[in-house]
Amino acid sequence: MIETPRVMQTEEQGYAYLRLTVPRAEMQRVMGPGIQEVYAALASRGVKPDGPWFTHHLKRPDAAFDFEICVPVAEQFAPAGRVQTGVWPSMRVARTVYHGGYEGMGSAWGEFHAWIEACGLLEAVDLWERYLVGPEASPDPANWRTELNRPLLDEG
Repeated sequence: MIETPRVMQTEEQGYAYLRLTVPRAEMQRVMGPGIQEVYAALASRGVKPDGPWFTHHLKRPDAAFDFEICVPVAEQFAPAGRVQTGVWPSMRVARTVYHGGYEGMGSAWGEFHAWIEACGLLEAVDLWERYLVGPEASPDPANWRTELNRPLLDEG
């Protein structure tokens, strides 16, 4: 189930990220260690997270995932191993929040894309998911919340 989508303008935000390109079958295997690597890099630099972590997919996933594991930060720092730092730009996005377990994400994205298309909005090629409430906070997937974001292109 997704909440009613909306179009909004995001704020600029510093972030740390680890870019990975993996086959679809490898996604579950690399996600946990990748998240740990980003948080360890922040800790090694004395930098605290400034919000929930997210994944930035550089294109819609297909047979492979080309994505970044990202954590918002309030301060820039020197790269730590494979973890880089940057500034997430302000942008116009379509956004919704999905309620449920990760196995339902494909359907949630499908419903969200149908809404975007019905509104006549033009999507950029990338997308991101921000993990608001997950298994670390509740063992019940009914309580999980994932924010789905699709950057929008200017019309005309």
